[in-house]
Amino acid sequence: MSGFSIAGAAVQLVVVAGGAPLLTGVMRQARARLEGRAGAGIAQPWRDLLKLLRKERVAPRGTSEVFRFAPLVLVSTTLVVAVVAPFVSTTSVAGPVADLFAVVALLALGTVALALAGLDTGTAFGGMGASREMTIVALVEPTLLVAIFALSVRVGSTNLGAIVSSTVDDPARVISPVSLLAAVALIVVIIAETGRLPVDNPSTHLELTMVHEAMILEYAGPDLALIELASAMRLSVFLGLLANLFVPWGIAATATPLAVLVGVIALVVKVGVLGVLLAVAEVFLAKLRLFRVPELLAGSFLLALLAVAASFFLAQGVS
Repeated sequence: MSGFSIAGAAVQLVVVAGGAPLLTGVMRQARARLEGRAGAGIAQPWRDLLKLLRKERVAPRGTSEVFRFAPLVLVSTTLVVAVVAPFVSTTSVAGPVADLFAVVALLALGTVALALAGLDTGTAFGGMGASREMTIVALVEPTLLVAIFALSVRVGSTNLGAIVSSTVDDPARVISPVSLLAAVALIVVIIAETGRLPVDNPSTHLELTMVHEAMILEYAGPDLALIELASAMRLSVFLGLLANLFVPWGIAATATPLAVLVGVIALVVKVGVLGVLLAVAEVFLAKLRLFRVPELLAGSFLLALLAVAASFFLAQGVS
């Protein structure tokens, strides 16, 4: 563990935790402008979080420790991923945790904790949202694993830092069939995992369409602030992974302050552009019916399998 890796991890933590609500604000503002509204400003998510932190913590009667600790689990697992994954620097402070399977397991753990909290309330909405969330997760997590595994075959390692470094060293891989198939599969995964259109609508509270919102209806005050912050950070984490796995240029590979600064700027620009593109696309998309969502996710899983097959085929061809 070097001083460079520790500094890079600290910078990543600050950038993701501090910038995630701003990314949400930028996306809301972009969508508002396209819909002919003025918008509340890009800092509104931070103002909402600070307002929630000043309120009293309230827990429904009959809930257990699962309900109380779920927001902490969701935030902590996301923070760990923000620290170890290659966002600003390719050198991780904890190499084994930066492995593909460990990162996906951490992200899934936060989702499962929130789903259990939804069940713990004993309400119809909580159970409905948890059931829908687990259905989506059962299709999303394998796709996430398989898509990134397709990129790891040619590297010979499932370490995310090694995958990003190999793409930096060989830029031609970005336009390969493996990368294109895996990128499309990951885009669908990100939309589903973060509850964006057309899988879910984060701005609605209609009981027939809610997924993520149904699980957190009973939360209030600081607990709700933690969940909202974690949701924003998860969106930033997924977009950061998408950006650096396929367009990793600018990420710091040397232990110099200038390289880290360039890495921060590159991350902010890439994630910001992806966030705005996602917000713009949502303006022109309608939400899918719930029973059509598995079809979309199954299609993304098929693309990920094709990426793995193409990766093994190309690896054998090279050898």
